[in-house]
Amino acid sequence: MDYKKSLEDLEKALSELRDENKQIPIVVEGDKDIDALRKLDVDGPIISVNIGSSLTDFCDKIAAKYKDIIILTDWDRRGGYLCHTIKKNLEGRVNCNLHYREIFAKNSMIRTIEGLPSWIETMRNKILNGLKRNYKENLPRG
Repeated sequence: MDYKKSLEDLEKALSELRDENKQIPIVVEGDKDIDALRKLDVDGPIISVNIGSSLTDFCDKIAAKYKDIIILTDWDRRGGYLCHTIKKNLEGRVNCNLHYREIFAKNSMIRTIEGLPSWIETMRNKILNGLKRNYKENLPRG
């Protein structure tokens, strides 16, 4: 994996997500996902699917309040099921943006939103350590 390219793509997507989230809410699976996005300075509206109501009721509430949402469920089996089900339930009522979910899944080796902050930090450290190592190896000896 090209860590530098992946980190650049993730950071670009995060910047765009922060901007879009000022107007459009993000739908996530739970509170830990909300906490992770807050650590990444995503400060717009974030809605958790796990609020104690059925998925159909949840979607009806979303449709009554919003015309656009960003779906950012995990990219594991359960997250994929939730994403597909939410999108299908909202079809024709709410525009569902899956773009960020796809970018995060493609550019990380993790499967959860809650793991994003530490994954990004790990990639930054790998790149920084690689740069330090390359710098030291290229110093003149003697």
